[in-house]
Amino acid sequence: MPEHQPTPWLTEGEQHVWRTYLAATADLQAHLDRRLRAEAGVPVAYYEILVALSESPGGSLRMGRLADVCRASRSRLSHAVAMLESYGWVSRCATEDDGRGSVARLTDAGLAALREAAPGHVGEVRACLFDALSAEQIAALHGIAHTLRDAVAARSGGTSPDLAARPC
Repeated sequence: MPEHQPTPWLTEGEQHVWRTYLAATADLQAHLDRRLRAEAGVPVAYYEILVALSESPGGSLRMGRLADVCRASRSRLSHAVAMLESYGWVSRCATEDDGRGSVARLTDAGLAALREAAPGHVGEVRACLFDALSAEQIAALHGIAHTLRDAVAARSGGTSPDLAARPC
């Protein structure tokens, strides 16, 4: 049986950094979500699905891959795609190769909705993140984000989809 090691508690300074980080990221996500809901009638999660499909070959992805790209559970993604289908923005069909999975496909109406929502969303991302930081801070944030993503992947034994191929 492994010997129990004492927990390396966070220092006061580390605790402050951790809580500030959590608050900043939660506040940013909540703000972006509120704005998208008010201006485009959709939450950020739905917007990210539309972006992921728009950036995929043929505007379509297998549902499992779409869940991975959007970092969503299969059930949550299925519910979101069903809502997007009800708007006429996404269609879903069986895969052509094995018929067991399904593919989500962006419709023309979905692309139009995305094109209408994107300028406001990108403007908020720019105002709240990029305009608030210096070029040096942006470069540091990029490096920190990659380091954190890699550390989590190493601890969880998984991999993370490439963020460059992921909607923002």
